[in-house]
Amino acid sequence: MQRKIFEPEHDEFRATARAFFETHCAPHSVEWEERGYADRDAWLEAGKLGLIGWDMPEKFGGSDIDDFRFNAILNEEYHATGSVGIGLGVQNDILAGYFRDLTTDEQKQRWLPKYMSGEYITAIAMSEPGAGSDLANVKTSARREGDHFVVNGAKTFISNGMLADLVVVVCRTDPNAEKPHQGISLIVLETGMEGFTRGRNLDKIGQKAADTAELFFDNVRVPVENLLGEENRGFYHLMRNLPAERLAIGIHAVAQARRAVALASEYAHERKAFGQEIGKFQINRHALAQMKIEIDVMQIYVDECIMRVNSGELTAEEAAGAKWWTTETQWKIVDRCLQLHGGYGYMNEYEIARLWRDARVQRIYGGTNEIMLDLVGRKLGY
Repeated sequence: MQRKIFEPEHDEFRATARAFFETHCAPHSVEWEERGYADRDAWLEAGKLGLIGWDMPEKFGGSDIDDFRFNAILNEEYHATGSVGIGLGVQNDILAGYFRDLTTDEQKQRWLPKYMSGEYITAIAMSEPGAGSDLANVKTSARREGDHFVVNGAKTFISNGMLADLVVVVCRTDPNAEKPHQGISLIVLETGMEGFTRGRNLDKIGQKAADTAELFFDNVRVPVENLLGEENRGFYHLMRNLPAERLAIGIHAVAQARRAVALASEYAHERKAFGQEIGKFQINRHALAQMKIEIDVMQIYVDECIMRVNSGELTAEEAAGAKWWTTETQWKIVDRCLQLHGGYGYMNEYEIARLWRDARVQRIYGGTNEIMLDLVGRKLGY
């Protein structure tokens, strides 16, 4: 089904993105999967090509293009080319809103040029060993001492955590706040700050090339100039940016499901059983037809959400609904595509096996799918 949300400039961007992934990422997929992280050289190349931070102000080297269609294209081409690992989505889909909208001019001058060049890789540290979806009750603390915050605590499951140069840390700055969420702030920690250490690059079921770390803070002294946004308003800043993050997960879901069906369709032509292509058996032909229709429906839904992000109309509940439905459908499709491969689908040398492993976390991060349903249910008045 033809999509109608793109203009010629988006097609040009797509060509650039595809060439980047085909040249600088996809050929390294096996190496990065085994090693557990992507090359910094690939980040620098992405920066040179304008694939990072196009929505940042022109005054600080950006293009001032606030258009989530570009985010969608980058994510789609990442999956279409079979690329892995490089966390451009974290930088562009999640962190961009924080660094664009919450930074002072001094912070922009200090951080944005290297953010856009790929020299600075960024991460956001929300989850803790004892706090995942319950962000209001994080324990990591930031105590004010003169012109510094002293940060103590631990974070886990942090995407880009091993490579990140700038980490936006969700901290408790007012332990006496009337309500827990009213005492949270966002503070940017930088690589090299004394007391800031990294633990393991976590051994995950899937997305093995995407570095995911434990972070530890032991009396880290952070200048007050690294406060992002308003003190004790961090929770509200997080809630403002979560819809875009959740939509991005939905975009990944559609793109990965599309890749899985493409692989399954190719295999259904190549693989023969009982004297014919396995795709010609009615059960497989119907499965491929059903998945094609489901992807078309998902794409229309997600494209509408993308345009609503651009117009500022996408609500938190709509983003939660999109994240829930697309990732649930993605999992069903990828699992069916693996099944169509038979025993070969269970072999790690086949890309479909990696897609199956990679897909599982989509229903967990960005807020579990149970939380997504709860957000929608509460909006219904229950």
